[in-house]
Amino acid sequence: MIFRKICVLGLGYIGLPTASTFATHGLQVLGVDVNINIVNGLHQGKIHIHEPGLAEVVTEALASGNLSAATVVEPADGFVIAVPTPFLPDKTADMQAVKSAAQSIVPVLQPGNLVVLESTSPPRTTCDIVAPILEQSGLKAGIDFYLCYSPERVLPGKIMTELVHNARVMGGITPASASAGYDLYRTFVKGEIVLTDATTAEMVKLMENTFRDINIAIANEFSRLADRVGIDVWEAIQIANMHPRIHFLNPGPGVGGHCISVDPWFLVETAPDIARLIRTAREVNDWQPHYVVNMVARAVGGSIAGKQMAVLGLAYKADVDDLRESPAIEICHLLHAAGAAVTGYEPYKPNAAIPGLSMVGSLAEAVDDADVILLLVGHQQFHGITPELLRSMTSAKVIVDTVNLLTGSAWEDAGFTVHRLGVGQGRGANQG
Repeated sequence: MIFRKICVLGLGYIGLPTASTFATHGLQVLGVDVNINIVNGLHQGKIHIHEPGLAEVVTEALASGNLSAATVVEPADGFVIAVPTPFLPDKTADMQAVKSAAQSIVPVLQPGNLVVLESTSPPRTTCDIVAPILEQSGLKAGIDFYLCYSPERVLPGKIMTELVHNARVMGGITPASASAGYDLYRTFVKGEIVLTDATTAEMVKLMENTFRDINIAIANEFSRLADRVGIDVWEAIQIANMHPRIHFLNPGPGVGGHCISVDPWFLVETAPDIARLIRTAREVNDWQPHYVVNMVARAVGGSIAGKQMAVLGLAYKADVDDLRESPAIEICHLLHAAGAAVTGYEPYKPNAAIPGLSMVGSLAEAVDDADVILLLVGHQQFHGITPELLRSMTSAKVIVDTVNLLTGSAWEDAGFTVHRLGVGQGRGANQG
């Protein structure tokens, strides 16, 4: 199948990289977003996402004339839906954006078109939700037009590389649909493209992120056990990983982002009577911010109320600007609710507006009048922090390190007491 023009619906962390990559590989691409600020920004050559290499690709795509942006869908050979699928307060999937995107395609859908859903979705979304909406056009899915599910499988911070080189799964509601999807994505994908059915492809994405969630949960639980029995979990994990069939992940302040912290709930929603291990892992990881706050309370001798907290890092993981479902932000909210004054420093998004936090633009501003310093994200900017540097900026003596960056006796020599996640009281907080 030959594609000349496609529409990409949703210009967020996946949609914009996908649209610009298609455009730099020769396709005419219309990026569609309901946010007029995003569309106007692209018209001015501005992007709203921090991702290494993205700005260069978007600039190239715009300069070539192959990439444009609008708020309304136009006729095209193919349509890619890459809109958010958050969860509702009851942990069920909010599919409104997917439904709205599919409905916007209906007036322009033509025989022979291809529609691809990329948004992470509960099993059977493509067949049971998207197909019936698109068939309101009078065309039959799999007969008059092609329909696929092909999830993104990229890591923030490496999206532009992994988008091209990672293996891709293409799930069609018919084999012909899968083949049409293959033809479109082979435009730029250099990794293997595996063809299957749509529901299998939906399950593959959810299984991948659930696997990681469960493995992070056991690491987080190990950190609590290590604290209880008086050992250093980081040392224990390093030793355990010397076994040829063992690879534990590292613990942390929780699990965030729009994938790992969300996707497992889609499986729980699908079959709550079966997905018991998945639910338990989610509950372990969702509780980790509370555990960190309890650590802070122990570090200050009991009450958090009235303490000035300097929080370093608010993104959901290191070296990205993505704040979605961030455990660091949840920790800040819990501290604020407990009566602490919280100052946040996020180097990738210093001007973020977060209720209950005073945001500042530098490390020095964050720690200036702090009683306690919390290191919640292992950004590269924080790797160079030394005891001497920090001592010159603050009179604070208590540090809570949840990412194992501040190790060694030099911290104690400089007058700090460092409480590291997963390091029991019996080991001494400053051991490294």
